[in-house]
Amino acid sequence: MPRWVDPRLWWRSLVRAWRTSLALRTISMTIVLSAIAAAAVGVTIELSISQSLLDARRTQLVTLSQSATISAQRSFDASVDQGDVEPDAALYEGVRVILSAAATTSDSTSYALVLAPGQDVPGSSAQSNSRSLDGILDQVVSTELRDALAADAEGRVYSQSTGLPRADGSLAPAIVTGSMLEIQGVRYQLFLVYDISDTEQTLSTIQFALAGAGLALIALIGAVTFLVVRLVVGPVQVAAATSRRLAAGELDVRLPVRGDDVLATLARSFNGMAESLRGQITRLAELSTVQQRFVSDVSHELRTPLTTIRLAGDVLRDRSTAFDPDTARTVELLHTQILRFEQLLGDLLEMSRFDAGAVEMEYDRVNVARLAEDTVASMTPLAEQRGSELVLVAEGGHFEAEVDARRIRRIISNLIGNAIDHGESRPIEVWVDSDANAAAIAVRDYGVGIAVEHLDRVFDRFWRGDPSRQRTTGGTGLGLAISLEDAALHGGWLEAWSAPGQGSCFRLTIPRARGMALRSSPLPLPPEAPPEALDTGVASSGERR
Repeated sequence: MPRWVDPRLWWRSLVRAWRTSLALRTISMTIVLSAIAAAAVGVTIELSISQSLLDARRTQLVTLSQSATISAQRSFDASVDQGDVEPDAALYEGVRVILSAAATTSDSTSYALVLAPGQDVPGSSAQSNSRSLDGILDQVVSTELRDALAADAEGRVYSQSTGLPRADGSLAPAIVTGSMLEIQGVRYQLFLVYDISDTEQTLSTIQFALAGAGLALIALIGAVTFLVVRLVVGPVQVAAATSRRLAAGELDVRLPVRGDDVLATLARSFNGMAESLRGQITRLAELSTVQQRFVSDVSHELRTPLTTIRLAGDVLRDRSTAFDPDTARTVELLHTQILRFEQLLGDLLEMSRFDAGAVEMEYDRVNVARLAEDTVASMTPLAEQRGSELVLVAEGGHFEAEVDARRIRRIISNLIGNAIDHGESRPIEVWVDSDANAAAIAVRDYGVGIAVEHLDRVFDRFWRGDPSRQRTTGGTGLGLAISLEDAALHGGWLEAWSAPGQGSCFRLTIPRARGMALRSSPLPLPPEAPPEALDTGVASSGERR
């Protein structure tokens, strides 16, 4: 099936347009409500007019029938007084006279019927056209009407609505009037059948006119609503587009101001807000630049005296065997803190490059498993000092990836260092796996773990879950923050899982090719995680698997 005839696409397009277009919703609801109101008013008017026309027509026909009945009764009485006319002949001629007297137009009265009580066949009848009532008399004149006439003693004229058969099988609207005649002491029932198709045509014309007027009114309301909505929604759309440009960094865009109405006031307020926002952003950018320059300058300026201090410390450390024990311990402490200070300066310089967007990537095709193996080998002595065992688990796969090897090695080193510090001298697992799209490295320890409420902060700068805890690696509090930035530079994810008493796991997932979008990770988090770990939280630099 072609796309342009697929009803599902049409429905989705309609739903999308309804959700996104304020003008469409406003115009549609206005037209629907107007149509409902117009229909209600039109039906009310049509019913009122119809009832008025039918009542007026019925009153007119009853009056005519009453007059015709009186005239016929007088004619019969005069014929009977003469005594030279047969009753049947007089009745036949009288019906003809009645039909003529009761007619309002040449086609108004269709039938005149005279029935004796208990008769089903007229004793005499006349009709103004070729239509016949043979076989359908009981349908035209109801039993209720005949019974009412038979019981009447006041000479009233009764009426009822009925239908006359047409040539096409339909029924024409009609009114039957009934009255009593007395001829030579015998009571006869006189029925006059009036065809009121002309009234029906009048009602049809009125209905057509009301429908046309309603449609024209709805169209007019829709057009007016469209113009009003354009006057209101148009500036709103311009404001939305301007807001998007402003959010994209075009701080000089402004809304056009026309007139002095509410929309003009809104435009002026928006422009004032945009101007203030630009000023604030400019000041913040200047402060950030000053801060970055300060950190960079301080870091660079401290390197020279730090190098001198380190050289002096190295000299003292080389001669520490000649010192007394207390002085030797002081020299060793000095050496350790100099190294930590040097690492802190390096990390600060790296963070300043991230903040300034001045990071340069050196991509190369490397074997991620071999890179992890080399890093594990370099960190093994440190792990053995703390009584931990490093275990590398490489399950195979597409290990070749286009990455900056130095930054990936730094991420792995930071993760292993954290695991050594918090692993409680228990084994530490380094998992490596890959697929056609991504490579993943996970570092799993079985130490104290991190509280769930603190898990979202593990990548914050200078944040530590336990500041009093002694660190073996001499960390600065910036390792995970730098690792997170390195992962983002590769278009990857750095995610964390932890559970108190069960340990922690950090997973790095990177695309195998530069610019490739990640959809999932080759490794679960944590690898081979126990079922009870599913209730713990996951902190991440990107989407979760």
